[in-house]
Amino acid sequence: MPKYVMLTTLTDEGLKTIKEKPQRIKEVDQEVLERFGVKVVAQYALMGPYDFINILEAPDNESVMKMAIELGSRGTIKTLTMPAVEVDNLIKTLSQ
Repeated sequence: MPKYVMLTTLTDEGLKTIKEKPQRIKEVDQEVLERFGVKVVAQYALMGPYDFINILEAPDNESVMKMAIELGSRGTIKTLTMPAVEVDNLIKTLSQ
């Protein structure tokens, strides 16, 4: 299944939400799986210009786009999402 990296930055509203209800992070993970078929494989909090990095598995680009637009439209996060290609697949492709 295709993999993606999603970097997220919390808005003021997002910071307020997770301060008041930290478990909301896991609730959203479950929601994106159920609604969009996007699985959060790994998730880390960061220090720096981004607040979280998420490693995702999704059926296709369209599913990830719909998820990112839905989450962004809530006003709690801003996202930067990129497809991730395994190095072995890159080597295979370049060797053909």
